Amino acid sequence: MRAFIFPGQGSQSVGMGKALADASAIAREVFQEVDHALGQNLFKLMTEGPEDQLLLTENAQPAIMAHAVAVLRVLEREGGVRLADKADYVAGHSLGEYTALCAAGAIDLSTTAKLLKLRGQAMQAAVPVGVGAMAALLGADLVKAQAIADAAAEGEVCTVANDNDPSQVVISGAKGAIDRAVAIAKEHGAKRAVLLPVSAPFHCPLMQPAADAMEKALADVAIQAPLVPVYANVTAAPVSDPDTIRTLLVEQVTGMVRWRESVVAMFDAGVTDYVELGGKVLGAMVKRSAPDATTTSVLTMDDIEALVKAL
Repeated sequence: MRAFIFPGQGSQSVGMGKALADASAIAREVFQEVDHALGQNLFKLMTEGPEDQLLLTENAQPAIMAHAVAVLRVLEREGGVRLADKADYVAGHSLGEYTALCAAGAIDLSTTAKLLKLRGQAMQAAVPVGVGAMAALLGADLVKAQAIADAAAEGEVCTVANDNDPSQVVISGAKGAIDRAVAIAKEHGAKRAVLLPVSAPFHCPLMQPAADAMEKALADVAIQAPLVPVYANVTAAPVSDPDTIRTLLVEQVTGMVRWRESVVAMFDAGVTDYVELGGKVLGAMVKRSAPDATTTSVLTMDDIEALVKAL
């Protein structure tokens, strides 16, 4: 069995999508549709920068999604490989869950782009810059990370945001609490703690204003049953019901990204082949969570052609 998986924030870089657009009219169509939906030249920002503008959450989120969907559309229309025929499940890391839903036909491309633009803006607006922070705990599993977060909180928000794999967990919350967590991480068994270069504390209760904004926006969005089930971040379980998808997308803003559990659950369900579209971030996490799985990253025309032959 196979899952198509989609990366989250951090996989953006200036130049993304350029070679694919140069090689494929289908890829260009995707980028043009996203630009039109957003009323901005996002593709120019993706390919030319400046980097500080691309790194802004409101730009990075739709850019990463557009890139992954472009890869998929080229795979489907030029390679003749349909997601519905070749994938048993889809999943995405944080914003990648929106990409997965778009890829599986649950939400159309223009709507997905607008939702991610809004999501990025709402997440940034929820907490003033400098008030929140995030840190990656390396060499720490979920139990250790939770203990570090609890010890550092001291009455402030400090919680696990991303359970990425058995050796990498991200915490999020008030800046003071995250700084304390970084300081005590080694005492609690982590190998290293690294503050992340993010502008807001994602996936923690401080994001509630953004969750409220997404709830309002998603109420008006037409969601179809996906072509294949989507593993949801907040439940680490497959979902196909449109109303449930809507609810879980709202919960995801403040909830923990249960990526490790999602990978393990898919593996236990029979998924041995994980194909990451539009990034090279998730494969290593998958291998650390399910060592017997095979992973493939698909970014370029050469990658697409190789995947077509392999499938």
